[in-house]
Amino acid sequence: MGDIEVFNTVVSLQSKLQSDYKKSKVGLVPTMGALHEGHMTLVQKSIEQNDCTIVSIFVNPTQFNNPSDLEKYPRNMDRDLELLKEQGDVIVFAPSVLEVYPDNYQTVKLDLGQMGLVMEGKFREGHFDGVVNVVNRLFEIVSPTHAYFGLKDFQQLAVIQFMTEKFSLDVKIVGCEIFREKSGLASSSRNQRLDESQLDKALVISLVLNQAKMSAKSKSIQEVIDEAKGTFEASSLELEYFQIVNPRTLMDLDEWIPGAHACVAAYCGKVRLLDNLQMTST
Repeated sequence: MGDIEVFNTVVSLQSKLQSDYKKSKVGLVPTMGALHEGHMTLVQKSIEQNDCTIVSIFVNPTQFNNPSDLEKYPRNMDRDLELLKEQGDVIVFAPSVLEVYPDNYQTVKLDLGQMGLVMEGKFREGHFDGVVNVVNRLFEIVSPTHAYFGLKDFQQLAVIQFMTEKFSLDVKIVGCEIFREKSGLASSSRNQRLDESQLDKALVISLVLNQAKMSAKSKSIQEVIDEAKGTFEASSLELEYFQIVNPRTLMDLDEWIPGAHACVAAYCGKVRLLDNLQMTST
């Protein structure tokens, strides 16, 4: 069991870092809480690679375009802290909205170009504006040397890498592989909102992605997309998008290229789930 220190204010956290970790390697794992094993793989990697690991727990209101989704987002701080204690020594930053966005906060503007208009950018207007602002603000508060993000949010990771380059931020972005349940379902905080029947139905997402990867060996991109959409139509899930994209630009592909990625968003009941899988080797 590790030691957990919890800080709720910017001043108290920065005081701790200045006094104990001024010249250390500091890893940041930004989360919105409702932690699961996928988060723990990020925490473990940070602990292995840094002198100090900070896990932020903050449900960021600026990246929700649906007020109901924000309200229903699962929150369980006690359980989150218990999970983190099992990992090792961790600093938890659990600020209020006012700490992250004080009255004098100036909103960051970043033109993401086409990257911000496709997939999540298309279906969740303003979402990436919120992501850019909260991640940039956390970097400003913590000044990490490394920051860890899961590849489940494939487009989000691309946006954060783009932001880091555009703002010339001195932090290494570390993408971590998707952690999947034994069933194949990608771990997600939103899974906590699914009942047993829905968890079973949601498996069609990973099934479709794996089928697509197999089909990519012999079929065209359009054939793979049509096949995937057909499988979703026969399921109980509501498909929002299934796209095969360039891993760097996130633009739709007409021809297979190394690293081509299939990205999917679908509703299981009222719960929106994301997943992705690399179709071709790099």
